[in-house]
Amino acid sequence: MNAMTPDTLLQVDDLKVHFPRAKSGWFKPAEVVKAVDGVSFKVRRGSTLAVVGESGSGKTTAALAVMRLSPVTAGQIRLGDTDLGALGGEALRQARRRLQIIFQDPYSSLNPRERAGAAVRAPLDLMGIGTPAEREARVAELFTQVGLRPEQQHLFPHQFSGGQRQRINIARALATQPELVVCDEPVSALDIAIRAQILNLLARLQRELGLTYLFISHDMAVVEHICDDIAVMYLGQIVERAPRQAFFARPLHPYSVALMSAVPTVHGGRQRAAQRIKLTGDPPSPINPPPGCRFAGRCPVAEPACAAELPPLREVAPDHWVRCRRVDSVDDQPIAPLQLPS
Repeated sequence: MNAMTPDTLLQVDDLKVHFPRAKSGWFKPAEVVKAVDGVSFKVRRGSTLAVVGESGSGKTTAALAVMRLSPVTAGQIRLGDTDLGALGGEALRQARRRLQIIFQDPYSSLNPRERAGAAVRAPLDLMGIGTPAEREARVAELFTQVGLRPEQQHLFPHQFSGGQRQRINIARALATQPELVVCDEPVSALDIAIRAQILNLLARLQRELGLTYLFISHDMAVVEHICDDIAVMYLGQIVERAPRQAFFARPLHPYSVALMSAVPTVHGGRQRAAQRIKLTGDPPSPINPPPGCRFAGRCPVAEPACAAELPPLREVAPDHWVRCRRVDSVDDQPIAPLQLPS
């Protein structure tokens, strides 16, 4: 990872999040789940970095570690000039004004016994921001900003639809005027039509407020709509990182190509189905990952050498990084690019 530049808001270097497990027997060694194992990335101010991968890849754990909601085993997390990993107590509490999170489930992330206005005002109350009158005015402003009516702040969560609940969560995340917002699959629990509304809302708020997003998702179509850069995770590690246009034009890592082949399309369904890459088997255990490439056991083009040594994450083109021994440049692609219908 290069040195932090002035336009970089968030920089993560060699982040590791390991969870020890209780011993399963007297004479057996303690096991450690390596949920995130050496992840590095940076997010430019006012941009969106999408972190994608299948369930169990470690993308949400990495996001929670950035928020300091998950214990950090090793590595450095810098928000501007602040080392978040070195903070604790009151200093960490004050730093939370600068970063907030939108959770995946709009239902369980709200207290059913708390009125919507009180939920949005809670960060202001907890951090002592403004006078009571200023907080009330801020809540009304936030409701309008996310497309709700100010008078709706007196309602309870069950009186809102799923999309409206997520708008309340977005308003709560914006209450302290953060610089970084972590979006943990914010539309995966919503209907298709509502997803588009929430994504457009997030894009508009980013333009108007200059927000920076760390966007967690498994939906490549959603990611293509909202992100500026993309990082693909597999079993706790980033296997490819690139600008959006370069990635979607030509994904290089075999796992990235497999993810792209699974994206459904309206046109050319039979042609796309014939091209779909079907991965066999399950990912290795994060307790005992293989010594070589972690995708080698499922990779359709793996060679014996792939399982022997873990390849480094290399820059094969400007800002395009790939962790694959068979890719040395953008002209190399172990799996033929998909011929997508126009």
